[in-house]
This record gives sequence, structure tokens and C-alpha cells, in this order.
Amino acid sequence: MTKPYAEVIGDPIAQSKSPAIHGYWLRQLGMDAEYRAAHVTAEGLADYLAARREDPLWRGCNVTMPHKQAVMPHLDSIEAQAAAIGAVNTIYPAFDRLLAGTNTDVAGFLEPLLPLLETPHYFRMARVLGTGGAARAIIAGLAEHGLTIVLAGRDPAKARALLDEIDPEGEHHAVDIAHFADATDFAFDDREGCFDLVVNASPLGMVGQPPLAYDFSHTPPGAVIYDIVTAPLDTPFLQEARARGFRTVDGLSMLIGQAAIAFERFFGQPPPREDGDAELRALLVA
Repeated sequence: MTKPYAEVIGDPIAQSKSPAIHGYWLRQLGMDAEYRAAHVTAEGLADYLAARREDPLWRGCNVTMPHKQAVMPHLDSIEAQAAAIGAVNTIYPAFDRLLAGTNTDVAGFLEPLLPLLETPHYFRMARVLGTGGAARAIIAGLAEHGLTIVLAGRDPAKARALLDEIDPEGEHHAVDIAHFADATDFAFDDREGCFDLVVNASPLGMVGQPPLAYDFSHTPPGAVIYDIVTAPLDTPFLQEARARGFRTVDGLSMLIGQAAIAFERFFGQPPPREDGDAELRALLVA
């Protein structure tokens, strides 16, 4: 390889859309650089990072499952937000080839919500389904914007511990994810002036995974429904939400948003997004 490059690492990695996203931006900008996928196992993680540290052409990597926490002991510095979350999804070479870690998932997740969060609210609540790696960044981002979080997982004790770790001062709640599978007759009060969000932060509903069991009787009027799953992009969860009249946000929004921040770290300039990512989205779903 004779040109600058960045990559995404994970195990497995073939399903990653990151090469298509970054490759599109590189072509649009006419940059003589590459972005690729690298299959890196847990056993090979240390050797991978040691080799890339010595490669002057390497501009960094995105980190996907299952390495977002495992990479942290191998880094020379970790930005404060990533350290607080306890997960790194982007690594880049800093001064003198020191390896620095950051987390772009928080900003990527929040990007499509920011126009709504700019409006003052009397109360903000998010129901977050899932306690995996993605949930860590989502909890941190929502807590920063003053949302009370109801975190649902198969193990409520794990959900409680996660909330206490990431936002110990927050008045959040942990429940069994099965709670949302059964119908409720709860009568929601007037939600005028409130902001409600329901997030599927789990792999449920993804190709090859069990479906997400969620009964929409748990959803306050006017809530925004957000699913971070990208395969399929239009999940049954989002389809039902739209049919019921809720606003929806799909997984590409977070994926493209976090990639844009990483791209600038790797290649020194922001990606072209003047069309609202319309052409890129068409490419990714083709």
C-alpha cells in the first residue's frame, strides 16, 4: 500500500458499511487515500495496533464489535468522553505516533435529534432498549441533554449498574426488557411541552437476530422512535411506528453521523454532506 489509508476493525467485519461510506466521501473529494475493512480477532488485537502504530500511511481506524472496550488498554491516551463512556470507537495516531482513542457514537447518535433538543422542554424521557456497547454512548449522550432514562435489558441489575456507571447523579430507572413486550393500560398524561424518545439500542430486529418485542401501548403520544439497526434499515419496529403516526429515525442516521466525525480525524477535512446525505443513503440501500 502506497497511499494514506484508514480502516474499520471488528470480528466479524464483512457486514460493515463503513468502507462504503468513507469510500464515497473520498471519491467525492477526489482524495488519493483509501478506507478498507480489516478482520481483527480478540487474539490479534494487540498485534494489529502495534503494526499500525509503526505504519506512517495509517490514519486510524473505526472500531466495531466486539473491540470497543478491549482496545482501551492498548491506547496511549483516551479522550474524556470516551473514558467516561468506557468505550472507544475511533483510534487515530496523535503526536509521535501515539495512539489516541475517542468515541464518535455519542455525537453521531445525537445528530438527528439536535433540532428537537434545541427546544426547551418541561420534561424529557427516553426509553432505551438494550444494554450493550451502543447503549453506553446513547445513555451518555441523552444524559448530557437532561433526559431521564428508562433502561431496559434482559438483566435489570446490569442495566442499573450501567446507569450508575455512566451517569451516577441521574434519576434514571432500570427495568426488564420483557416489561415492554406486554401491553399496558397506562394512561399517559398531557405531553405538551415534553420530549419523549424510544430507542432500540439492541441488535434485536437485525438480520439473524430475534425480533424486537415491543408493544406500542408503552409509547407516549408524540414520541420519536429511533432504531439503530441498519440491516434491515427499515425494521418492523420503525414500520409499525410510522403506521401509528410516530416520527422515526433510522440506523443510518447514527452510522453516517459518527462516520463523518471520524472521517475528519482521519483525513483532515469534513466530508461532503451538502445534499443531506441523500446520494450516500441511496448508495447504501441499493
